[in-house]
Amino acid sequence: MNAIAIALHLVAAVVWVGGMFFAYVVLRPTSDMLEPPKKLALWAGVFKRFFPWVWMAIIVLITTGYWLIFSWFKGFSSTPGYVHLMHMMGWIMTLLFAYLYYKIYPSFKQAVESESWPEAGAAMGKIRQVILVNLVLGICLLVLVAALQRLP
Repeated sequence: MNAIAIALHLVAAVVWVGGMFFAYVVLRPTSDMLEPPKKLALWAGVFKRFFPWVWMAIIVLITTGYWLIFSWFKGFSSTPGYVHLMHMMGWIMTLLFAYLYYKIYPSFKQAVESESWPEAGAAMGKIRQVILVNLVLGICLLVLVAALQRLP
């Protein structure tokens, strides 16, 4: 069962961090070729499809993470330091995403729907900043865990 939890945990992390990497490094520069209304409408469609996957990834990461802490490591007191780091950074990333989703994204969506392009652009700039922070945290987290992991 722990092997399944690890596999699901890894897939969820790849979906979330990989999706942010693709969006920020590949799609963002490519979408800059579009006029603002088309570019912002494209991003509205991207977020509408990607954000449910992020929520699913978060649920899987939290569920499998706690499963492994209590099943494999037998609780927080015997959990290795890299797992505590992963736990803390995962919650920071989750809280940042929740802030983006509940605070910034509704403004962006409303602005795109009402074709208020300057407001949509301003909200998009805020979304881009949060995604960049989460992307950097996610990559650092993956590198640290890969470098520090010790199998019990």
